[in-house]
Amino acid sequence: MSVEIDIISQITERYSALRDAEKKVADLITDDVSSAANASITELAEQASVSEATITRFAKAVGCKNVRDLKIKLAQSLAVGQRFIIEPPVQTGHQGIYESIKQALDINRALINESDISKAAELLHSARQIIAIGVGGGSTITSQELQHRLFRLGYPVVSYNDGLLTRMVAATADANDVMVVISATGHTPIVVETAETAKQYGVPVIAITPSGSPLANLSDLVLPIVHKETDFIYKPSASRYAMLALVDVIAMELAVNHKRRSRDRLRRLKLALDTHRTGSDRQPLGD
Repeated sequence: MSVEIDIISQITERYSALRDAEKKVADLITDDVSSAANASITELAEQASVSEATITRFAKAVGCKNVRDLKIKLAQSLAVGQRFIIEPPVQTGHQGIYESIKQALDINRALINESDISKAAELLHSARQIIAIGVGGGSTITSQELQHRLFRLGYPVVSYNDGLLTRMVAATADANDVMVVISATGHTPIVVETAETAKQYGVPVIAITPSGSPLANLSDLVLPIVHKETDFIYKPSASRYAMLALVDVIAMELAVNHKRRSRDRLRRLKLALDTHRTGSDRQPLGD
């Protein structure tokens, strides 16, 4: 299935090739996409001080069949949110980055249910293998981090981030395994379909995802997260820190619940690293 370039990008790319009258229309639209999407051809012509014929020519010049098609595509652009079309208020300084991370962690810390963390740890500890699934951005990083946290405690865990592989793994797993599916939204089709397939084969599914999402609704256990994004689109999403924090919570629960096993694995890891590198004995364990 081909993906069309959105109409705002089309207008921007073709702007220099437009006639002067057509540029007036382009400026009118990009200044207020919402109004343009809801205006009639007559209203657009009056507001841009051009003829109705110019509006029609403009629509075709930016790759639309007609003015109706132009308005449909403008409405589709609005669906992604005005903050991606209109320049948001400028925010600068690194302090804002740290503050947004802190806020994300504080909000998500309040969602933690100790009983659910214990249940997750029990499922993971008894699993033949732990399958971590995360596709895209922070979810991929978090699934890989789960693998990094748990293998050093002696757990058989592997992370999958490719859509086709996740489906294949889900189809070959069974009730002796546990799948941890990580999704910042819980709506990504590949991720939801992977969890559905795993469930069909009796695989317990733990989800790190927002409550009430399609992924959450089909999972056996949900460790919820929320993400509150601002209109400042240039700042990376802070929600991934909440997911990473949950991984640390799970890892510590497992480590503390099985201290002798954990201490043995971590000591062996420390010995292997110290024979390879030099420096303080307080260096992180492979991080």
